[in-house]
Amino acid sequence: MKSNDLWATYQILNTVVPYILLWVLAVKAAAFSLWLMPPIIILMTLFSLRCFSLMHDCGHYSLFSSKKVNRVVGFFLGVINAIPQYPWSRGHAYHHKTNGDWERYRGVAAFLSTEEFSKLNTSEQKLYAVMRHPLMSFAGGFFYLAIRPRYALIAGTYDFIGHIFSSLKKDPRMSFAAIISSHKSRNWYTGAEFIDLLLNNICVISSWIFLSHLLGAGFFFGVYSISLTISAAIFICVFYVQHNFESSYAHKTENWDYLLGALEGSSYLELPKILKWFSANIGFHNIHHLSERIPNYNLQACHNANIHLLSKVKLLNLGDMLGCAKFVLWDSEASHLISIAEFHKSKSTALDFDQSILTRNKLEDLLAKNSEA
Repeated sequence: MKSNDLWATYQILNTVVPYILLWVLAVKAAAFSLWLMPPIIILMTLFSLRCFSLMHDCGHYSLFSSKKVNRVVGFFLGVINAIPQYPWSRGHAYHHKTNGDWERYRGVAAFLSTEEFSKLNTSEQKLYAVMRHPLMSFAGGFFYLAIRPRYALIAGTYDFIGHIFSSLKKDPRMSFAAIISSHKSRNWYTGAEFIDLLLNNICVISSWIFLSHLLGAGFFFGVYSISLTISAAIFICVFYVQHNFESSYAHKTENWDYLLGALEGSSYLELPKILKWFSANIGFHNIHHLSERIPNYNLQACHNANIHLLSKVKLLNLGDMLGCAKFVLWDSEASHLISIAEFHKSKSTALDFDQSILTRNKLEDLLAKNSEA
């Protein structure tokens, strides 16, 4: 759990500097031929992914030894990926606090229980399946990073202005401090979250305007949106398979166990070395959930030293990722995740069983009447 400031600084430099240089290279390459752009955008996407991974470590205060340095560095890494780091990290901390407790936390896409899903009509069930299809991670990823933080600030500000007028209408002598303290926003939970959200939006939108003017709006937003969308989609998919897989620990709040949630509700995603580097070792997710204060550069050593204790950890690789995409429903009674196809099959089996019981009862009644006759 001990942070190494020198190594953390090196990680920031070997991530942010190449990312900036790739933008310079993209501008130069575009002047020669657009055919040079795809490999550059792929590299930009991977470095954007690594920026997000290091921001994630800052949110756990594990990258650097100083809490303040983690906050400052995390904020600027958040600006690179257009997401307010502090509000995100607080929400992510709740995920760690409740991992495996599916009654309180429903995963990356607010998954439904089988009971809730059964109450939807056919159209709603189909829409639910479409919205949780792997391809939706692209649209969802772009919305999550590029649009949602901007919307949250606008919607939250509009809501706060409405609260001011409604408060003054009730009590014209009410102080501004009392108005602020009585306001409960749906878009942020604390004043610190609002400040981080506001500053992030100022920095992000200012950088968009400046770079659009410097590089050309079409070129900048074209390259930026593609790399941001793909990196967000990759991270969503990686996060998904680290918790949604066959036999994943998916318990109710009652008798839920934090340790089992970490070991059996989080997978070990074995990635090629180059992807381990770009994802900052996030594949060692079971170790990360056992203690989020372990820096990414210590995760593999911790995993290797304790491999004999990890026999029940789910081992996945890249080839398993698509197969995990089907686990989008929580069976609260069986305490595991199932697919929509499995849900319909179990319903069909139950219906056939009920029908056979009904048929048998009718037959028995008919035989009884014939016997009496």
